[in-house]
Amino acid sequence: MRAIMLMFDSLKRDWLPPYGGDIIAPGFTRLAEHTVCFDNFYIGSMPCMPARRELHTGRHNFLHEGWSPLEPFDDSVPELLKQAGVHTHLVSDHHHYWRDGGGNYHGRYSTYEHIRGQEGDFWRGKVNAELVNTAMSEDLPAPFRGMFIQDTVNRAAMPTEAEHCQTLCYDAGIRFIEENREADNWFLNIECFDPHEPFFTYEQYREQYPGKYRGRHVDWPQPGTADQDEDYIAYVQNQYKALVTQIDGNLGRLLDLFDAYNLWEDTLLIVNTDHGLLLGEHDWWSKGAMPTYNEIARLPFFIWDPRFGLKGERRQSLAQNIDVAATLLEFFGRPIPPDMEGRPLRAVVENDTPIHDCILYGYFGGTTNITDGRYTYLRGPVSPDNAPLYEYTLLPARMGSRADVKELRDLELREPFAFTKGCKTLKIDMSAHNSPFSNMYRYGSRLYDLASDPGQKEPLEDTAAELRLVRRMMELMRRNDAPPEQYERLGLWPEMTGEDLAAQRLRFRESLRPDVLPHLDWQLPAANQFKTLAALLHDPALPAAFERYVKDRGIATIGPDEVFAFARETLTPEQAGGVMMMLRLSERLD
Repeated sequence: MRAIMLMFDSLKRDWLPPYGGDIIAPGFTRLAEHTVCFDNFYIGSMPCMPARRELHTGRHNFLHEGWSPLEPFDDSVPELLKQAGVHTHLVSDHHHYWRDGGGNYHGRYSTYEHIRGQEGDFWRGKVNAELVNTAMSEDLPAPFRGMFIQDTVNRAAMPTEAEHCQTLCYDAGIRFIEENREADNWFLNIECFDPHEPFFTYEQYREQYPGKYRGRHVDWPQPGTADQDEDYIAYVQNQYKALVTQIDGNLGRLLDLFDAYNLWEDTLLIVNTDHGLLLGEHDWWSKGAMPTYNEIARLPFFIWDPRFGLKGERRQSLAQNIDVAATLLEFFGRPIPPDMEGRPLRAVVENDTPIHDCILYGYFGGTTNITDGRYTYLRGPVSPDNAPLYEYTLLPARMGSRADVKELRDLELREPFAFTKGCKTLKIDMSAHNSPFSNMYRYGSRLYDLASDPGQKEPLEDTAAELRLVRRMMELMRRNDAPPEQYERLGLWPEMTGEDLAAQRLRFRESLRPDVLPHLDWQLPAANQFKTLAALLHDPALPAAFERYVKDRGIATIGPDEVFAFARETLTPEQAGGVMMMLRLSERLD
């Protein structure tokens, strides 16, 4: 038995031809003709590394921690297969695998290859790199600018498509297949970081998507509001489409191998992604700062299972990323660990037999979401400070960095969870990380009826449907052994009634009155302007610091430019990013 999983990052479902999209992608059309295509496949945990932890462990990440390495108590499918005599091989240009916060996933495979150069990968060294042309970074907040400059250096090392990290990633995967096609018992995981931002591709692909925009080239939209004109938005969308068309050609190369060597006979093929993203929909760019709309949460998913030989068919049953781990174990005839919550997709592939009636998904500290296929319900925190919030881990880390010692000084040991194999974990207070970027309080809880509102344009008030989904949400959280404070943060308790939900909605609406949660008003004194920011950033010294900054520089008129300058010069990168995002969100609400 052999299996290949080709995984992308940020692949948009609805833009692909098999899902009604208009991207030039004959390879994806060909893929759908040779596989079973899922119509209701969802994320589990967001974003990149939380999703990959789920693909290894088959259980949700987001209720207990955010961006993290694999924990010592985690069951990793590539490692379980390796221990059972299946050679597992990873080929990836997803640089987070090798950075702090994600640096122990690749070691679970028998062998692995790292292709360098994506995004801001610390790859090519250039002294005084900040002197390179950074015109494309003018719109990027300070925390992102360094990453952009490194990316500019990396791009210079890839002048041709043959040298592009995406091409080299496929080359390495194809080489593994060529060298091992006569062997049995192997699993190949090809991970392609594209089409994640930045949408770096070549002119032969960009010219296939002409548009009216005539400004400077932009292919890296920052997370935030899409408030630019239509031509600009269409241009950025076209850069994404061009990159997907480049991906499509490499996908075709893989399918050619399946045809040439008749891998269809005995090789499982899964083509998937970790999550989608927004490119102007709902007036947003990217992910994370907004509700988890289906453009982010509902994914393309294709599977060929040689045991059934079914192709060109579609499936409606609910499934999600945690099911991939169990599917691989079942295919290789290995037992599924008791901690694994995902279910093998075999029954869905064979005859569309449901394996879930509802599925749970979300970000750590964000909304907790549930869908039954008809409704999507996004449950937000009930307190503006999005508290209480704790992380539980034995390997504290952040995206691209170690955990800050300040957040570890007051940690506690927590008794084992059901899935930690008797291990206590560190309990870390994460309230200081509640930034405006991730605080979902301002959106409240939202219910959408996908039958009447597939675009999720108008939140619905249907207390009976909401109560049913709330109760099912709590059942799934209990199955995941969610910590008690998650119920408190979300305002959930077992005896909730429809009247309780109505009262929560009323309190939320009242809290958005300007005198309770004020928008930024540039006519207010500096300290008052920053009181909302200070509360959300959990930094009581912030208003006074801003007031001193204004006074020391003799600033008479305070506006967004002055606040941006203060954030860049005075705050930590994390705080600066939070301030900048809060300003954009405030402008969006006004």
